[in-house]
Amino acid sequence: MKWSEVRKLYPNQFVKLKVLSSYIKSGQEFIEDIAVIKPVSDELATKELLQSKGDELVYHTTNENIVLEVRQDVGLRRFDYHENQA
Repeated sequence: MKWSEVRKLYPNQFVKLKVLSSYIKSGQEFIEDIAVIKPVSDELATKELLQSKGDELVYHTTNENIVLEVRQDVGLRRFDYHENQA
């Protein structure tokens, strides 16, 4: 389903989605095709987002497009004190 269709079916509200297809360009992910899991009340939107896994997300239909910033996970490097003593 296209986002424009979802916006017509669920005006001015949050929806929980499963991303079916997307592409990345210039550090942003552009979502092209989605499946609606369920509409979500404003009160539960944050909770639903935090419980989302993998390719699921919660987004508000007032947004014209679904565009996400791609963030690289930066891990901390472990420093082993004993290994680095001469």
